[in-house]
Amino acid sequence: MNTAPTLQPITEDDIAQFLLNRPDFFERHAELLAAVQLTSPLTGRAVSLLERQAELLRERLRQTELRAGEMIRHGQDNMGLIERLHRWTTPLLAARSAAVLPALVTEGLAQTFAVPQVALRLWGVEAAWADQPWAAPVDDEVRAFVQSLPRPYVGPNPGVAAVQWLAQPDSAASVALVPLRADPQQPAFGLLVLASHEAQRFSADAGTDFLQRLGEVAAAALTRLLPAPAAA
Repeated sequence: MNTAPTLQPITEDDIAQFLLNRPDFFERHAELLAAVQLTSPLTGRAVSLLERQAELLRERLRQTELRAGEMIRHGQDNMGLIERLHRWTTPLLAARSAAVLPALVTEGLAQTFAVPQVALRLWGVEAAWADQPWAAPVDDEVRAFVQSLPRPYVGPNPGVAAVQWLAQPDSAASVALVPLRADPQQPAFGLLVLASHEAQRFSADAGTDFLQRLGEVAAAALTRLLPAPAAA
């Protein structure tokens, strides 16, 4: 005796696949576009399929406008950083005397980037510069800490002695510690300390790429204060 095949119930996926495979379905049944009622998540009222589609399109347009606005703001911010970097770098390149470079680095950062406190120490410089405040002795513990930094440190005061180089160390709620290297593969020969009374100015979740670039520019300029490499 033959048994009739069991019919499988139609699922939502079956209906969705049916509509996807027949894009002309709503052309043949246009009345459904107005007859099907959906609950709008925006207003909470019942709307037609056409109205819901219009809402979706308006929301997508709004999100696109927000993203475009954000991209424009980022572009403006980046242009502002580039302009300030240019204003800071140009005097470093134009300096005729190496003696003015430490002040150009620190004062330029403070003024151009509105950093409340900036301190600089270099070691291993030419003997002629030994009496300069930026060449004051730096203890081995600080030097070891600086050598351990592959990239700038940003965040709350880590308790290192270098923060005491600032004019007002007690007001440093957040700091950026930027090691100075003549070459990424060489040991650091100095440290830039940037500090702010604002805890979020140099927050731990902030990126360090721009600070890394600042350190590279500063290091390239300040290498003029180091002894000339021995001739091969």
